[in-house]
Amino acid sequence: MFGKKKHKLRAPKISTVIGSGTEIRGDIQFTDGLHVDGVIKGDVISDPQDQSATLTLSELGTIQGNVRVANVMLNGTVVGDVVASNRVELAPKARITGTLTYAMLEMAMGAEVNGKLIHAGEKDPLKLEFDGNKPAPEAESKTEEASKPAAKADDEKTDVAKRQTTKTAPAATE
Repeated sequence: MFGKKKHKLRAPKISTVIGSGTEIRGDIQFTDGLHVDGVIKGDVISDPQDQSATLTLSELGTIQGNVRVANVMLNGTVVGDVVASNRVELAPKARITGTLTYAMLEMAMGAEVNGKLIHAGEKDPLKLEFDGNKPAPEAESKTEEASKPAAKADDEKTDVAKRQTTKTAPAATE
């Protein structure tokens, strides 16, 4: 739209294929491209210096372990953490159960990430109150003190409104 083309990740040179019906138990280290239609029970890792290394997991493929690859194209299932230093593409049938760390993320409707999403630039992601972080006791007491006058004013308004509604009007005669 507006003259800009969408830059899709070019399909890499695939140097390794794990076909459907194949199950590998153990870690895999690879260069260039790895295409998985089968099952891997172990970690999948590429050389950190190889920024063109790409893992392609088809909808038939499953990885039960952690993935640390520069570029990841998923349409299958990963049970483990995924760390991609460049780009992640999640197709409609992609399922990740674990933390996804990415630099760029493209996610199609239907893809699922059941875990945290962490942008690679964030060293310490912000923690929310329900993550176990509570405000400091002195900050908490200051906010309580600040809200007391407002709460008292609200109570007074409510009392006045109640008194006005409890006054009865003279009965109408027919």
